[in-house]
Amino acid sequence: MFKTDAIKYFGNLTKLAEAAGVKLPSASAWGDLIPERRAARLDRVTNGALRYDPVLYQRHNDTRG
Repeated sequence: MFKTDAIKYFGNLTKLAEAAGVKLPSASAWGDLIPERRAARLDRVTNGALRYDPVLYQRHNDTRG
């Protein structure tokens, strides 16, 4: 799940951080890809409007080494 998509859904980073269950500085430190556990949580709290895709994370991990 990409951070930009989640920000668009929630309207701003503060609301995204709250929905993800993290403090704003933590969400600010995320890269383009939301951490996997948080993406799974966001999938649940948005009833699938934001989709957690395990394949995306597997590909990301494969390219890292």
